[in-house]
Amino acid sequence: MDTLYIVIPAYNEQANIEEVVNDWYPVIEERNDLSRLVIIDDGSRDDTYKVLEKLAASREKMVALTKPNGGHGATVLYGYNYALEHGADFVFQTDSDGQTLASEFGQFWDLKDAHDMVIGHRKGRQDGFSRKFVTKTLKLVCRICFGVTLTDANTPFRLMKAEGLKENLKYVPKDFNLSNVILSVIYAKRKQSVKYIPITFRPRQGGVNSINLKRIFRIGKQALKDFKTINNQIKDIDTV
Repeated sequence: MDTLYIVIPAYNEQANIEEVVNDWYPVIEERNDLSRLVIIDDGSRDDTYKVLEKLAASREKMVALTKPNGGHGATVLYGYNYALEHGADFVFQTDSDGQTLASEFGQFWDLKDAHDMVIGHRKGRQDGFSRKFVTKTLKLVCRICFGVTLTDANTPFRLMKAEGLKENLKYVPKDFNLSNVILSVIYAKRKQSVKYIPITFRPRQGGVNSINLKRIFRIGKQALKDFKTINNQIKDIDTV
């Protein structure tokens, strides 16, 4: 059986994290003995990590990690590298705010061998105008900067073959904030097989969103500069 690592970053998610663990841990229980649910606390200021430690104590296939605060993208990269270093065959990433449904994972797992990445399409997302605006803007920016058209570049609901992920991470700058966006670009540039599937995307289920319009603008402004640099690095990227 294939080994699955589910990677979930968490920042100030004390209000959500137990429900998220209860939702996703059964997915791991259905896999082989080496599969793991890995949740990385990104230097939370609340009791997120204490809750994680308590939950992991009674769940042998759960790993609770903590690190200094570095942002969502850096924490995702930390989780990906951890999964690859510990023998994952497939790596799945979602977020800790309860917006995605573990019940929709099965259709992704069914397609794992047919595609290099299976990624969710947040059609009809329910988390507000600003987030929808960011998604549409990212789609346009990726087309302009990289010459690729992506259905939903930044979805936190993606299943990847470990071999391809390991290769593609070589092109992602260390601790890059929009790591999933760049990975989506790289998969497209390398003409790898990517399948988009519509998923449910609910409003945040509790706690406070750490991203606001001001921060979105700041991240976007920096991303435009970074994208130009990265595009120069990957413009001649090998296709598979």
